[in-house]
Amino acid sequence: MTTERLTAPADARTPTDPRAAGGTRATGGSPVRFWATAYTLLLLLTGTNLPTPLYRGYQREFGFSPLMVTLIFAVYVASLIPSLLIAGPLSDSVGRRKVLLPAVVLAALGSLVFALADGVGWLFAARLLQGLAVGAASGALTAALNELEPHGDRRRAALVSTVASVGGLGAGPLLAGLLAEYAPAPRVLPFVVEIVLLVPAGIAMATLPTSRPATPWRPRRPSVPAPMRGVFVSSGTASFLAFSVVGLFLSLVPTYVTKLSGSGNLVLAGGAVTLMLACSVAAQLAASGRQALVIQIAGLLLLAVALVLLAVAGGVASLALLLVATVIGGVGQGLTFLGGITEINRLAPKSRYADVLSSYYVIVYLGVGVPVIGVGLLATGTGLLTAVQLFAAAVAALCLLDTLLLSRKHRRSA
Repeated sequence: MTTERLTAPADARTPTDPRAAGGTRATGGSPVRFWATAYTLLLLLTGTNLPTPLYRGYQREFGFSPLMVTLIFAVYVASLIPSLLIAGPLSDSVGRRKVLLPAVVLAALGSLVFALADGVGWLFAARLLQGLAVGAASGALTAALNELEPHGDRRRAALVSTVASVGGLGAGPLLAGLLAEYAPAPRVLPFVVEIVLLVPAGIAMATLPTSRPATPWRPRRPSVPAPMRGVFVSSGTASFLAFSVVGLFLSLVPTYVTKLSGSGNLVLAGGAVTLMLACSVAAQLAASGRQALVIQIAGLLLLAVALVLLAVAGGVASLALLLVATVIGGVGQGLTFLGGITEINRLAPKSRYADVLSSYYVIVYLGVGVPVIGVGLLATGTGLLTAVQLFAAAVAALCLLDTLLLSRKHRRSA
């Protein structure tokens, strides 16, 4: 989970001021630059999720509790949100290159700190750097994809952004799990590979075209126009719940999988996260263009089912049932988020579009981080399996409640 635009498809029916993307017209760009920008987005989000299957090893090596894992994870979100709100309008003012190149450097430094880590303080520092990097880069990269799409096709640019973002979230745990399980230096090599792969991304960002400033820079204060606050609350709540499930899978479920399977295989631990996010991508691609409110309702129902299955899987110690819950949860998360962002894109006024999206993504990232901290706190007293079960039951109930509210809204609109 993620950068400013995890899955933020632009509404192709909404006219766009060509100056809103850093002073350049959306007339298309070089295919090489377009795909290099997509590669950069993919690599940044891959790097932020490399630690996911490694936390259990860090716990053994440095001797800290599951609560510390959640706090390390939350530092990423806490640094990402202010970076998101500041760097987006900054890139509009000074140009993409001057924001994106430092962001790639920060991401490489974060991986370097992970590779050198010999204590828990290093892990906090690494996550802080990664949060700053992704917060600074994600909005600017999404805007750059819109500007550089060779045919000026914003829908295609949004689709590439979606696939690169969620693909990176899923690729990170799988790559780290494979290298840590079957290659030497398990807590060093994944981050060295990330640094090497970031080199061409840095070169690509250094060669982006410059743009004339369109507006003076100012920090972006989250705000929502009064006419769309009802939709913002309903869609924001749904996405908060969807990403609280993603946060759980990213930070704690690899350990949960290890306990249920009785295996310390890191590929298995990271693979559960990858499976969930792959299903999310597939669901979004399949549901693209469908009615936003309907797919939100369907997604929330599937999330509730998945969370119940997750709780039951812990009670009966069934890895197979856990994987079924993972697939259903991934589909539910993808549908819920796609429906929410589609509604926000449809109703946000052009003059306030960036402000509304910034506010929306603050809710998304709070969903990724805050509930997981609660699970970590609960786990210190009840144990991890019980904490995950209680979390699953609570969020499933909230999903059903939000489903009722959205269904009532859908009946009124019909």
